[in-house]
Amino acid sequence: MSSAPTELDESDEAVRVRMVVNGRKVACDVAPRVTLVDCLRGQLELTGTHVGCEMGACGACLVQLDGRAVHACLMFAVQADGARIDTIEGLSESGVIADLQAEFHRRNALQCGFCTPGMLINAHELLSQVSRPSREAIRDALSGNFCRCTGYEAIVDAIAAVAEARAAAAQGRGDSSR
Repeated sequence: MSSAPTELDESDEAVRVRMVVNGRKVACDVAPRVTLVDCLRGQLELTGTHVGCEMGACGACLVQLDGRAVHACLMFAVQADGARIDTIEGLSESGVIADLQAEFHRRNALQCGFCTPGMLINAHELLSQVSRPSREAIRDALSGNFCRCTGYEAIVDAIAAVAEARAAAAQGRGDSSR
């Protein structure tokens, strides 16, 4: 479960991967077998994307690839060549998830925080697709995220509260797009 840069051995030839990560054009030279999560953490030092199960079951490694949440532990970095990647750092720095972060904090919807980046990325994707998801839809969207420290009720409450606040703000602006 090491996220350190992978050393190239004699049988590997480095491949140049070009991506736009958090709005910045980057190029990484990686062995063909290096995962996207290891490239992000090891070469780009974006450590908010966590390595958990390395099987795509826990959601700790979620990033957005061209606007869709993907498990970075299940992708080779070379598969992301030419893609736009948004990590938790980029979404946070842009302010696009500030309301989600604040509500998670306000409702104590986190404990150790290891799972929180993946939860926030899944919540962001859900709310970009559905303006007022039901509690069942929120739980379903989070079904691929595992948290061992807290119950999911506060997390669902936080996401539902943000959905309501965003919908009310959109209605106040006369935005009926959702």
